[in-house]
Amino acid sequence: MNNTVARLVISISALLLSQAAVSFSQQVADPNFDTKIAHPAYVKNHPNVLFDEAHFNFHTMTGTYKAFADLITSDGYQVTPNRQKFSKQTLKDYDILVIAGALGEKYTDNAQVPKPAFTVPECDAVQDWVRRGGRLLLLTDHEPVASGAENLAKQFGIEMSKRVVLDQSHHLKNHYPALIEYRRDNHLLVDNSITEGRDATERINNVLIFSGQSLSVSPGGIAFLKLADTAYEKLPSGEKASAAGRAQAVAVKYGKGRVVVTADAGLLSAQLVTEDVTGKGDIQTHPWGMNFPGNDNRQLTLNIMHWLSGLLK
Repeated sequence: MNNTVARLVISISALLLSQAAVSFSQQVADPNFDTKIAHPAYVKNHPNVLFDEAHFNFHTMTGTYKAFADLITSDGYQVTPNRQKFSKQTLKDYDILVIAGALGEKYTDNAQVPKPAFTVPECDAVQDWVRRGGRLLLLTDHEPVASGAENLAKQFGIEMSKRVVLDQSHHLKNHYPALIEYRRDNHLLVDNSITEGRDATERINNVLIFSGQSLSVSPGGIAFLKLADTAYEKLPSGEKASAAGRAQAVAVKYGKGRVVVTADAGLLSAQLVTEDVTGKGDIQTHPWGMNFPGNDNRQLTLNIMHWLSGLLK
């Protein structure tokens, strides 16, 4: 990322801190991202994945999360879009539910009070489905997505801060502190089956978060992207609140099922963000997610799915 990209990140994050967001039209799937897998995890039995698109989702499997959908399809998963409210009937034929950027109402650039994306009966249906053996990948983010997913995450003991996390000590060098690096050598990448993979070729060494909130998880959960003591969030008053001890990705075993929640949805996408970096018509396009050079986010995506589907214990 060069200086113009850094300016892009600063402009985006400034909007996030004021609880606004970049227009969705500025973010598109990267058509050149490689989603091919030489040796798929599933070649006979294909886990059924339900990809939610029924809750004004920021990310869809034909939109900004196309690379994710194509990648896991290449790995042997069968992915179907969901256009219905969650219920026992909706979920019964699926192994994994993916929810990315769910919102309580259609996004607009105007200021708004974020609303829950899911009704109480929907949350209860998902909770019961997971308890009986379902697997949930809940991809959250800063506001308004945080409030959209808050009530569902609470069903599994996960609390959301709703504020953008900054870390001056562990951000991507020379760039805005909301882009946080989780590496083996900075001890923010926690060892567990997701970060270790099935063998050395799947071991995760470097994950990049593209601006997100923070999470806390109840005892028994695993925080595998754990924030440093230097991480903080800005309160509406402008004061800093420590985010020490919190996380940006957690994994929970719940009943017979499993849940992974991320505090940022960008990390498992592969997007191109287009922005006027100077405000004077200087339009530039930049990678955002798995397609950003130098990170292991692509392999992390596969490892998360492997843990949810049971290949990783």
